[in-house]
Amino acid sequence: MENKPKEKQKKQVPLRLSASLYNDLAQWAEDDFRSVNGQIEYLLTECVKHRKRSQKSATEEPAAE
Repeated sequence: MENKPKEKQKKQVPLRLSASLYNDLAQWAEDDFRSVNGQIEYLLTECVKHRKRSQKSATEEPAAE
């Protein structure tokens, strides 16, 4: 088994979803040519990036005088 840097290793996370949410994600994944797992990972990655940008811009705003 090859040794990957820790940041490249994948973690397994059990996840329970409602049937309707799963179906919506499955359709979205199909539309984007991804697996359901790939779609969930993509969406979570985008949300984390957005959150980091939002936090960074909030700390860069000048204080009101």
